[in-house]
Amino acid sequence: MTALRMRARDFLNEDQLIAVRQRVTWKGIALIAHAWALIVGSIALVAWWPNPLTFLLAVGIIGSRQLGLAILMHDGAHGCLSADEKVNLTLSQWFCAYPIFAETRAYRRYHLQHHARTQQEDDPDLVLSAPFPITGMSYRRKFVRDITGQTGYQQRKAQFLNALGPKEWPLARRAAHFWEKLGPQFAVNTVLFAGLAAAGVWWAYPLLWLLPLLTWQMVITRIRNIAEHAVVPDSNDPLRNTRTTRANFLERLFIAPYYVNYHLEHHLLFYVPCYNLPLVHRILSESQYADRMEVQPNYAAVLRLATARPAHQDRPGKLVSSVRRARAGAEVDGDQAAGSF
Repeated sequence: MTALRMRARDFLNEDQLIAVRQRVTWKGIALIAHAWALIVGSIALVAWWPNPLTFLLAVGIIGSRQLGLAILMHDGAHGCLSADEKVNLTLSQWFCAYPIFAETRAYRRYHLQHHARTQQEDDPDLVLSAPFPITGMSYRRKFVRDITGQTGYQQRKAQFLNALGPKEWPLARRAAHFWEKLGPQFAVNTVLFAGLAAAGVWWAYPLLWLLPLLTWQMVITRIRNIAEHAVVPDSNDPLRNTRTTRANFLERLFIAPYYVNYHLEHHLLFYVPCYNLPLVHRILSESQYADRMEVQPNYAAVLRLATARPAHQDRPGKLVSSVRRARAGAEVDGDQAAGSF
């Protein structure tokens, strides 16, 4: 455990705790439907009015909703999409995880370790925050790799190769292993492609589904990672080893969907559905703990903190594959841009 712990009843009364813990199935479904409505609407916009501006807008919105699906999968990993676990897992797997080539149960296994050991030496996600602060030049190199698809390609390549299994395995065993690791994901994506083709917009699958997944989604996943645990003031204080970042409308639309910016509140109460996190934030902000909370005004402020290393200390790195996370089937890229929520 982290050196300091907080109990829910340290800052919530019984009625407040009951309220924030309530899991409402229709609200989980509504958030998933919202994500898919924006995705479909963005595709329809480009089909109706094809030009570079609508295309770039669609890539930005769809990439952010793909991250949104990962966030909602994460809620499912915590059992927060529905109080009924069967419904919760169905929503998380088939409508959130599989379309973006993820898997809820594999993600859950390692993610709960991150919650138990946040920012400690054996936190499985410490590798995501430990390198910061970095130089501005280093971040620009990472941004270029993300936006050009290099990061996403390395992630998917490692994930695909892992799913194939060792070359020395018999073909039948490799096929069974592939289906176990990525079969449902490819099946759902086949249905998605078929649906778009039936609608007369087959080109939307490579250009408005795979492209955002490999580019803008990678960019904002890295930004989200940085905001959550990089350059925090105190790794042993649960109010200061995790960060909440205030997000305006544009940031919520393009960078931080579905309340993912309330990360400090999520770590304190990981069983609270994402739509109740703003209420937890308000309660904490009015409590005796308000001054201790690590809160930043926006994502630009966080990036300034994360890129504060002097330029003369710049050390060019290289893109490497994260085989461990690919084996887990989690949404993590080869440059450690994606990670826990």
